[in-house]
Amino acid sequence: MHNDWQRQRKNYQYQYNRYAEQYRHSHRGNGSRYLNDYWRRWLAQQNRWNNHRWDYYNNAFFYTPYNYRYSYGGNWYYTNSYGVSFLQQAIRDGYREGWYAGRADRHDRWRFDYRGSYAYMDASFGYYGYYTDLGTYQYYFRQGFERGYRDGYYNRYQYGRYDNGAAMILPAILSAIFTAALY
Repeated sequence: MHNDWQRQRKNYQYQYNRYAEQYRHSHRGNGSRYLNDYWRRWLAQQNRWNNHRWDYYNNAFFYTPYNYRYSYGGNWYYTNSYGVSFLQQAIRDGYREGWYAGRADRHDRWRFDYRGSYAYMDASFGYYGYYTDLGTYQYYFRQGFERGYRDGYYNRYQYGRYDNGAAMILPAILSAIFTAALY
């Protein structure tokens, strides 16, 4: 998983440049600023993870048995509490990024289009190649992103709240998106 993720990262710069150019041509100042901020945060996070040295022998995730199961795409998957926390964080990160993207589109008077957002299509913010595969991570990130985008675009708090300078998904919504049960 991790090696595949590292190979895939090389395409991200190309994709980012392509979207940045589209934003500039469409005169979307707020959207362009959001995209640049997203890219800056994404790179910083990736650099932190790349500089982190994994100690497989002392990292609890790698030796903690799977004791949770969750359903995704009609199948059951198994993980431990670290995997559960990681997927919940994907939803939280997705909500926050969606809220900022929706707000930027609203301020630019751009049409409602969460699927057209670079962050939605990318859906890898917070992913570093461990605990789950990229596709599963992207699914849950996008679930949070869509709800955050709706709240940000329509300037409401149906799925989350804005508190102390950060957009946060409501715990009840998080639980409705991702439910893991002990087995």
